[in-house]
Amino acid sequence: MLAEVEYVQYLFEHGGSVSNAVRSKNGELLEAITHKHHTFMVCVFEKAKGKKLADNHYQYREGVPITEYYYNCGKAIGKIHQLSKEYTPVHRRNSFFDKYNFKYIDHLIPDSLSMLKQKLKELFNTLEGLDRGRDSFGMIHFDYNDGNYVIDFDTGQITVYDFDNSCFGWYMYDLADLWRSGMGWIQFEPDAGKRKIFMEDFFNTALEGYKSETMISDSMLEKLPLFIQVTLMEQIVDEFENMRDNGEELECDEELSYCIKCLEDDIPYIGFYHDIYSCEEPFEYEEREI
Repeated sequence: MLAEVEYVQYLFEHGGSVSNAVRSKNGELLEAITHKHHTFMVCVFEKAKGKKLADNHYQYREGVPITEYYYNCGKAIGKIHQLSKEYTPVHRRNSFFDKYNFKYIDHLIPDSLSMLKQKLKELFNTLEGLDRGRDSFGMIHFDYNDGNYVIDFDTGQITVYDFDNSCFGWYMYDLADLWRSGMGWIQFEPDAGKRKIFMEDFFNTALEGYKSETMISDSMLEKLPLFIQVTLMEQIVDEFENMRDNGEELECDEELSYCIKCLEDDIPYIGFYHDIYSCEEPFEYEEREI
């Protein structure tokens, strides 16, 4: 937690569009409070100006084209990534592979999903071979979506928060999350061709904003489909962790089954342009037995 708030403060002090961490009266970013033999770790952040897009009924600024929002989404995360390239932590957050490795996945996911486990093993082997230089790999948000930032509807300024999943990883992961966020605007369009055209325009506009703050190589951008698969892996892991931590019986609902099917069958782009996708029941597939 201390590594998280130190990183957020660094971003704020260097011009990142984030909610700054507030120091306690003791001058600390993180305080331990003990109550009834339990210790709670407490940190505080300034309230960001604006509100979530969902709280504004997904209506953008009146009289302003929605493309400004797409551009600013890319610009905000681009600035964060540029600052990450210069970041030297005092307290270090985990790296991607500290949690996401096949040994952990093999233990978490039941053996009945053997095809999924094989595909995830292949995915990890591919990731192991990727560049981890400063221009490709550094501190990332790891949960970049419109639920984790607010918009100042007077200016369009985006303020990012909720860095509790942040880790050292590939910048392309955040860009894959950004790509995923665009699907919501067109998910009910029945024509796959129109969905594809929209997503290309959306992501190109977001990339323009991103590249106004930092650069990313074409060779990494070509790996967007790979990292979209990695976001599916993260979602699957999160679902199984939640069931485990809550003591629930393992089950695959329609949404989890959809994610698993896309990975097992190597269906790219979360099936958004594939026959598996239904605009009437987006991102759902028949439940499967575990």
